[in-house]
Amino acid sequence: MNGADHIVSQMFDGGIDTIFLNPGTSEMQLVHAIDGFHEIRPILGLFEGVCTGAADGFSRIAGRPAATLLHLGPGLANGLANLHNARRAGSSVLNIVGDHARDHRKLDAPLTSDIEGLARPMSNHVSTLSEPGRLSGEIAAAIDAAEGGIATLIVPADIAWSAVESRPAESRHGSPKAAERGPDKLQLRRALDALRTRSQRTMILVGGALLTGESLNKIEYLMHATGCQAMIPTFNSRLERGAGRPELPRIPYYSEDAVVAFEAIDVLVCLDAQDPVAFFAYPGKQSRPTAPGTQVIDLNQAPLAALDEILAASYLDAPPQPARDVHSDPAESLNLGEPLNADNVARLIAAHLPHDAIIVDEAVTARAPLIEHTRDAAQHDWLDLTGGSIGQCLPVATGAAVAAPDRKVLAVSGDGSALYTIQALWTQARENLNVTTLIYNNASYDVLKVEMMRTGITSISERAAAMLSIDSPRTNFCMLANSFGVRSSRVSSVAELDAALRDSMRGDGPDLIEIMIVSLGG
Repeated sequence: MNGADHIVSQMFDGGIDTIFLNPGTSEMQLVHAIDGFHEIRPILGLFEGVCTGAADGFSRIAGRPAATLLHLGPGLANGLANLHNARRAGSSVLNIVGDHARDHRKLDAPLTSDIEGLARPMSNHVSTLSEPGRLSGEIAAAIDAAEGGIATLIVPADIAWSAVESRPAESRHGSPKAAERGPDKLQLRRALDALRTRSQRTMILVGGALLTGESLNKIEYLMHATGCQAMIPTFNSRLERGAGRPELPRIPYYSEDAVVAFEAIDVLVCLDAQDPVAFFAYPGKQSRPTAPGTQVIDLNQAPLAALDEILAASYLDAPPQPARDVHSDPAESLNLGEPLNADNVARLIAAHLPHDAIIVDEAVTARAPLIEHTRDAAQHDWLDLTGGSIGQCLPVATGAAVAAPDRKVLAVSGDGSALYTIQALWTQARENLNVTTLIYNNASYDVLKVEMMRTGITSISERAAAMLSIDSPRTNFCMLANSFGVRSSRVSSVAELDAALRDSMRGDGPDLIEIMIVSLGG
């Protein structure tokens, strides 16, 4: 057994059976080891950002880590943007990155770089295998770290090819996990006092692991019992929603709207969610939407247990809850001949959404109507762009489809976002994944036009507008999809999209619908 065999075997023993890879020369021993270990599924991506995004999507749906295999520092660097999103999503990913053999590294060969320095900002654990005799403990530590975040393990080529003695993994004695420690008792008491004191206006900000149907039902009951408000973050790793499930409002994206949402709140209780902050700074606008005197209570340690302890408080004895409103949104009322806009596209998606689908959202400017109209669609999971680095949608959809092959995955993307990682279509075709990709093609970075005005620039010149436009030449996504082996259709009317969605939802392989759209408004 060599070092590469040892790594792959121990990785599988640690519960990792899927690896998204784009290897190079320094990883060939690892490729050979994976080839001989049939229990691990290798999935090739044409770009490292597809691999890291797919590992993120896999983790969000499977609830356990996936691995990536990347080539030296530049390969890792190509995947960093989607590792940033994965870290913000709280996903579990083990990155295995090859390095030069230790003696060769000293010679400063062309691909030599500071791999640890590149990995550190996006990883909660970074380590380089030091010598064959210490492999078991170093690999075990990386796998352990990947169970709760992003871990990067760097493998010098000579360690991968060197013979090692097979031995059991060393035991891991990390610090107790938050769930084992239980909620912070002081913070829990403060939250209970705030909920009991109805003279205080209390809001619960709930995110992360609490965005499931069961936990959301508990939050809804808590609102009914105490009169508190509740909200969820703007962007979330995974949210269960759809008909019959509570739909809590999101923190508004625009900072001035978020300020209004929080201005009357005295106490903010954070349950698996961070004290909110605006995505960007703007001239004359607050970066924190909460009022200066707002008391913030941090219950992010063991949040599921904290919620149950709150619900167990004796004073929470609420009468039966009123029936939840269901908002019908019939697509039949649409004019089949009218051109497509963000509103009627969203209504058609909602009408055709199958039960237990997964929506991966990077619709950007068209996002608001999509959220609105799918509120009471068939029950589904919703995966957001958690870190704000565009180019996540298609890779995350790829990984989600690997994790849940029996569920329909909808990747809903703007055209500019899709072009960052369009290579994901090739992986979807190669693996015959059940993904429908919907691309709004308006040939523009519309969101940047909005943001430019919001920074205080009152007009956009023709020259500046050209820097935000992608219409010359205009991308033909159908041709791209076909070249990657994905069937496709282009639609420009309600009738055409209605038919394309009906056909796609019946299929079980990858396809792409290019939505030719002029107006992203209603």
